[in-house]
Amino acid sequence: MNILPIADPAAIETASMAIIDQEAGVHPWTGPAWAVVRRLIHTSADFDMLDLVRMHPQAIEAGVTLLRQGAPIITDTQMCRAGVPVRRLGRFGNTVHCLMDDPEVADVVRQTGGTRARAAVAVACRRFNGLAGAVMAVGNAPTALLALQEAMDRGEAAPGLVVAMPVGFVNAAESKDLVMTRSTAPWIAIAGRKGGSALAAATVNALLELAFAESH
Repeated sequence: MNILPIADPAAIETASMAIIDQEAGVHPWTGPAWAVVRRLIHTSADFDMLDLVRMHPQAIEAGVTLLRQGAPIITDTQMCRAGVPVRRLGRFGNTVHCLMDDPEVADVVRQTGGTRARAAVAVACRRFNGLAGAVMAVGNAPTALLALQEAMDRGEAAPGLVVAMPVGFVNAAESKDLVMTRSTAPWIAIAGRKGGSALAAATVNALLELAFAESH
């Protein structure tokens, strides 16, 4: 057992990134895209991310530009909301919103049935002007991602970026495949069953760090 004598959080992160760079081997990711993928590996300790991450050609540029303009971030879980720290949000005045516990969402569920995740997407579309100029980060519920794609198909939603990372066995992979083939917005996704709120938050954090780096 080789325990490294490191206690400082920044030093731990630096050492972690160095280990990832060493162990990743040959891969196709470079520049800002690698910064995102590496952050996902750092969060999950899962080198499968090298093969599972997918990105729309304009995803990084769109995300960085939006966040530098103060774009709101809408997510399907409180865990993802909490995973984006205030120190990063404050740089450009971004805010993170999860509507799962919103009273209006509860009213929609009572009136129409369905899941809170699906209702939260409908409420977010109304409340945030069809998500125009917003980052939509889905890390848990495939129903949220399916509802988002349906809203885009109907012309009711036009997010600036979709982070498509629901996790699970029922419709997780399928919902991401649907977004990757039909979304009218740029997207960053994890193909297959893997994903999660922590990874959705990590993606937003990586983009915020890129936005900050570009502004200095």
